[in-house]
Amino acid sequence: MAADMAQDAAQPLKLRAEDEEDLAVISAILQDALVAVGEMTFVPEEKLFALVANRFGWERPAQAADRFERTLTGVSLEGVTAVQVRGFRPSDITRIMQILAIHAEGGTVRIDFSGGGCLRLEVETLLCHLEDLGEPWLTRWRPQHPDEP
Repeated sequence: MAADMAQDAAQPLKLRAEDEEDLAVISAILQDALVAVGEMTFVPEEKLFALVANRFGWERPAQAADRFERTLTGVSLEGVTAVQVRGFRPSDITRIMQILAIHAEGGTVRIDFSGGGCLRLEVETLLCHLEDLGEPWLTRWRPQHPDEP
């Protein structure tokens, strides 16, 4: 796998995805991440899409029954030639979106959000970077999914 992951779960993550299998790891790391619409940007002249998310620390063990961690994380995709938005308005910059999954499918990368929102990025090649941007902080709230107790 083309990922540079820190050895210790307490260390910041730094990952690179170059294929669908790598992107599945980044998708799992970003599941339930919160991102404001205003923290997503496409820079066409650089063929770059980037976002900053508040991600839940799924890879870190809980410090107690109600003590979990979140971390500010940057994500960038290179070689992006177009972005299509469905289910939300890009002008609604304060709206908070929750990432469900990220998928690569034949020349596109799709970012699915809860509530039906979606970004479809047309890419020349798959190259995605994820990097934690700061120290984690404690939270009492663990994301819940319908199939969990």
